[in-house]
Amino acid sequence: MNKRTAVMIAREAALTLLCAVVLDGGTPVSAQTTTPAASVEHGIQLVETGRCTEALPLLKSGLPHITDKALRYRGDMAEVRCAMAVNDQQTAADTLFRLQRESPGNPEVLYIQTHMFSELAMRAARDLQQDDPTSYQARRLEAEGLESQGKEDQAAIIYRDILKDHPTVPGIHYRLGQIALAQAGDAGPTDAAQAEFEKEAAVDPTNASVEFILGELARRKGDWNDAVRHFTQAAHLDAGFSEAYLALGMSLAASGRYAEAKSPLQHYVALQPDDPSGHYQLAIADAHTGDQEGARREMALQAQAAARSKSADTTQGHPVQQ
Repeated sequence: MNKRTAVMIAREAALTLLCAVVLDGGTPVSAQTTTPAASVEHGIQLVETGRCTEALPLLKSGLPHITDKALRYRGDMAEVRCAMAVNDQQTAADTLFRLQRESPGNPEVLYIQTHMFSELAMRAARDLQQDDPTSYQARRLEAEGLESQGKEDQAAIIYRDILKDHPTVPGIHYRLGQIALAQAGDAGPTDAAQAEFEKEAAVDPTNASVEFILGELARRKGDWNDAVRHFTQAAHLDAGFSEAYLALGMSLAASGRYAEAKSPLQHYVALQPDDPSGHYQLAIADAHTGDQEGARREMALQAQAAARSKSADTTQGHPVQQ
């Protein structure tokens, strides 16, 4: 072997070693890192040392092939951490939803979700304020922030300013209505709030929540016909809006229309079988329409639901000893 050939061989060996060092932080990469499990383990190790730019590709490529639940969980948690660190919001959100699906009820996952989605929201809000601070969306976000701080009067000023330039933006009259309701309290006048909610209904006739609130305001005044109209519309707009069915049944019953009240109340107990109030209201309607057997059945279900609710409250307050 001549001197030139030996130099070339040495140079190639050095380059090979250098590549291994760069890929593995000083330790040559073994052939095992080509397997998905090894890639994920290596990615997790890189995350632990803050090297997310290198770790994320390994985790992304390896995790879809992992069947070991413990390793997949560790890898997913590492991927979330890395994705947030490098501002890969899509990967962070996708992984969080996957964790929620694969580990339902896991307190650590829920904790991470709370913080991560809060962080994502803060980043989006910051981007909005920086990119277009004069947009009505940025001003609306500012107003909502003031509301959360209890500065309702200041928030209302911004909402009204938005309506001057954008009178048909959904949700603004709704926020003003909520502010007016909060200021009215339990016994104050609600005319101002009702006016705002009626304007919101005109702007967005598909808003079931607005119809429900208008129904509640009518029920507060004892205007049962108007209450029935709004609750019926709320249930029509959102078939899963269980509270609308309960309120509709109670309003019909309050106006003496017990036979009509049974259908929405039956729908409510089907949606919310563990709520004692639904069974109680249906029992009353059954009794007033001569269905004594149905009334007894619903009262029994009401007692069972109440017992379950009490048991759940007791368990939450005093953990069961193992």
